[in-house]
Amino acid sequence: MIETGPDLTLTIALIAGSGVAAQWLAWRLRWPSIVLMMGAGLILGPIWAFAAGAPLVHPSAVFGDYLRPMIALAVAVILFEGGITLNFRELRDASGPVRRMVFLGYPLGWAGAVLALHYVAGLAWDISAMIGALLTTTGPTVVLPLLRQAKLPGRIASVLKWEGIVNDPIGALSAVFVFEAIRQTALGQDWIQAGMALGLGALIGAALGFAFGTGLSRAFRRGWVPEPMKAPLILAAVLVCFSVADALASETGLVAVTLFGLVVANSRLASIEEMRRFKEGIASILVASVFVVLAADLAPGDLLALNGWHLAFVGVFILVARPISVVLATWGSGLNLKETAFIGIIGPRGVVAAAAAGHLAASLVEVGREDAAILAPLVFVTIFISVFGCGFAVSPLAKLLGLSQSGPERLLLVGANPWSLGLADALKKAEVPVTIADTSWRRLRAARLAGHDVHYGEVLSEVADHRLEPARFSALLAVSPNDAYNALVCIEYGPDMGRSRVFQLSGFDGPVDAEKVEDDPRAIAFTARGRTLIRRGRGYDSLARDWWQGWRFRNTKLSDTYPLETYLEDAGESPDLVMARMLNGSFHLLGSGREAPSQPGTILIRFGPPEADAPDNRPDDQSS
Repeated sequence: MIETGPDLTLTIALIAGSGVAAQWLAWRLRWPSIVLMMGAGLILGPIWAFAAGAPLVHPSAVFGDYLRPMIALAVAVILFEGGITLNFRELRDASGPVRRMVFLGYPLGWAGAVLALHYVAGLAWDISAMIGALLTTTGPTVVLPLLRQAKLPGRIASVLKWEGIVNDPIGALSAVFVFEAIRQTALGQDWIQAGMALGLGALIGAALGFAFGTGLSRAFRRGWVPEPMKAPLILAAVLVCFSVADALASETGLVAVTLFGLVVANSRLASIEEMRRFKEGIASILVASVFVVLAADLAPGDLLALNGWHLAFVGVFILVARPISVVLATWGSGLNLKETAFIGIIGPRGVVAAAAAGHLAASLVEVGREDAAILAPLVFVTIFISVFGCGFAVSPLAKLLGLSQSGPERLLLVGANPWSLGLADALKKAEVPVTIADTSWRRLRAARLAGHDVHYGEVLSEVADHRLEPARFSALLAVSPNDAYNALVCIEYGPDMGRSRVFQLSGFDGPVDAEKVEDDPRAIAFTARGRTLIRRGRGYDSLARDWWQGWRFRNTKLSDTYPLETYLEDAGESPDLVMARMLNGSFHLLGSGREAPSQPGTILIRFGPPEADAPDNRPDDQSS
């Protein structure tokens, strides 16, 4: 029976709190979040038990028989979230190396893992096949943060990203198939009966996943479900789909929910992005909780059961099996030696491997396969070492191989017009890299002639994720004449870049009362737009008018003899400060409520009147 009272309440609070805290701390430190989540679980569980005699959090004792169903449902949601990120149209447009890693890299890596598990770790062939299927996956939840951290070029980032997205569900499905074969055999069935049961389970899972995905997609497309209910309905449907599939054929729920996600992802639903973000939020909490629970539930004896051969397997798997499979899979694909070496070394294991390990291991132990007890600790140690090593090696390795796109922070400027091109020139003088994006080749002509990096295309399109590579940018500024379009761009890129790093021009021109703006029915709500650049009341129309009257951007460097106070006095009342470029190459976009930094060496960029009328016409000023 499940316990009640303070122990249960405290356990839930510690699991959720420590998991989310670990994710936040990883974001602050720019460390791999999975390392800190696993570390939190180990501290609350086996490490605390080793030091104090009993674990602070013991999920098995507190949740009892309910623990496995809870983990299973969490894994189902995580797998669905992984499936809903896979769009086959994007995969068809991907490069040759991506297809090689997807269709050849996984089976080769699986074979290498099985050989290493059997001959180095000494495990049985069937257990080796199941563990190998799990460990070969590189999940997007750990790969994508590493890509943003290392600032990799597009081709390498695309290969690693798609390998994680596609192979994550494939690895889970492969592990489930092998698990079902082992389970059926352990229950006394021969290989033929086990194969028939496995095939029947796969058909049931596939049919249910396709039926749920198709049915909900049609209901959404025909308007049978209101917008606010779509995301909650999807979540409920995932839980129902998983439970029904498992009831009809044991352990087929994971197959069903993964295919459910694939069908929804490729149904061209208008609200797919909102559902993805809702699912990402739910999955983020579940990922944190699952990692803490599984790590905390490991007993000190489980970790001590690992011997030297198990650790040797981890080294062989990461440093030998993975690189060899990458070399064989990408041979002749166009990747050079440095790119192949980087992809071969950087391969952090994913969350699905950790989540599925404990669930599948417990099921096999129940049917008499005691040797499967090593599954959870071995998978956890492999994940921890691979993620820890890749997390701290990705940036130095990229720099060592000359693959990192490191350098000053880059700004994405959406909208090509005379005012924004003038700003781009000022940014270039301040050594702030900028990319100008617009849908008009004609409007981009002046930017191209000035030598600026440009992106020709719609930044809101699906193709922009690959061709524009949003991970290269640390901030976005939408400066088109259309305020609603600027707001839409900020909404689109806000979740990835952070709401504090997406800016747009004010939607109003002239003196504006901030309180009246919030109540004006014509205004776009501040929750549905980016942060305001410069100040309220300086919209596109007024800035463009001043530009044609001769106003220009001016760069001024602060110093000990010319501090910020003097600069502001010379600039007059309400100066149109645009940006501050710091000595370390970082920059800060300025506006309402954001004061300019005062450190000497900071370059301030402001939009001001013609040089002859400017009160701060100093020798160190530069006009653009």
